[in-house]
Amino acid sequence: MQDSTQYWIAVASKDHVMRGVAGGFMQANHGKQAPLKRMKPGDWIIFYSPKQILESDEKCQAFTAIGQVRDDEIYQYSMTENFAPFRRNVQFQAAKEVSILPLIDALDFIPNKKAWGYPFRFGFFEIGQKDFDLIDSQMRGDARV
Repeated sequence: MQDSTQYWIAVASKDHVMRGVAGGFMQANHGKQAPLKRMKPGDWIIFYSPKQILESDEKCQAFTAIGQVRDDEIYQYSMTENFAPFRRNVQFQAAKEVSILPLIDALDFIPNKKAWGYPFRFGFFEIGQKDFDLIDSQMRGDARV
């Protein structure tokens, strides 16, 4: 019997998330393989973007994409001569960007509401289905399958 579905948050600037959405892939923790190995086909991933652009200070503070892991494949992609991050195929869903600010009090994965950004410093982490469902309902609303 297959394990039950897991729900994940990955942290990346919005410009990087959108590159992944356009290509149908995800990277996590600066291209490391370990986070991708924790996921399995059918798991859900939500992307949180603290910034609009990696090299900028412009805040985003929103959930910017949502998708489902498509298969078991983890592969490396050579972006430059010195950088070949690991990637995983994701089936992204039609969704709208949703600010985290009105959701902070309702999210269980944020224990200290005054220091709400703390969990995101890990870059990749698992969340419960209740939190996933809340974010998903805000991002996809009636578009859910």
